[in-house]
Amino acid sequence: MSSPSSPTRESISGGLETVRNTLQTAYRLSSWREKQPEPRLVAVSKTKPAEVVRWAYESGQRHFGENYVKELVEKANDPSLASLDIRWHFIGHLQRNKCNSLVSTPGLWMVETVDSDRLATALDSSWRKKQTEQRLRIYLQVNTSGEEAKSGCQPQDIPRSVEHVRNNCPGLEFRGLMTIGRMGHDYATGPNPDFEVLARTREDLCSQLGVQPRTVELSMGMSADFTQAVAAGSSNVRVGSSIFGARAPKTPSS
Repeated sequence: MSSPSSPTRESISGGLETVRNTLQTAYRLSSWREKQPEPRLVAVSKTKPAEVVRWAYESGQRHFGENYVKELVEKANDPSLASLDIRWHFIGHLQRNKCNSLVSTPGLWMVETVDSDRLATALDSSWRKKQTEQRLRIYLQVNTSGEEAKSGCQPQDIPRSVEHVRNNCPGLEFRGLMTIGRMGHDYATGPNPDFEVLARTREDLCSQLGVQPRTVELSMGMSADFTQAVAAGSSNVRVGSSIFGARAPKTPSS
């Protein structure tokens, strides 16, 4: 019998089907539907081998997320994956000196963790060196919990940061806001306050910029709470263990 950290083709296919069905149900019941596109599922494949990514791809999954630059670059260049139409999301903390390495990733589709104007500028500079007409999609990461150890822009600074991207980073395309938030929220006490903060931040941003909320995506929610995140307005969820099984401990350099 396979251990939780050793998924099979069948377990991945079954996990994806369960997550997709749960996601669709959560969206159908969401009170945010008018402001929220149908949620995108990002399968978080960190620490898992290229083989299981291919199994998920063969089950129809296209968006995959990785936390570490080195692992993402290696996986995206793996001969078994390089020819596939995979849309890679970088979802980990990004250092400015890793931007050049990150943008070399074949199929890089989104960077979800732009947490400062300086990082946006560095990422834009690296991306434009590729001399492509395609802009790199980004989310601005918001520190919704106020924890000093957490990366992210402060909610009140988001409108200014969006203007910075739009006015000074021609290689980047602002697509929305992302948060990790505090772990282990007890939903018996009510909705996740971090999800509520991100939703309010979007409302304030859209009001100031004069745009419709539906045009600004929210990325929040993981395996343990993606249904609650969708109920709170999320349009992009990052799910790993519910698809691929438990992860083996890993501490790579990014």
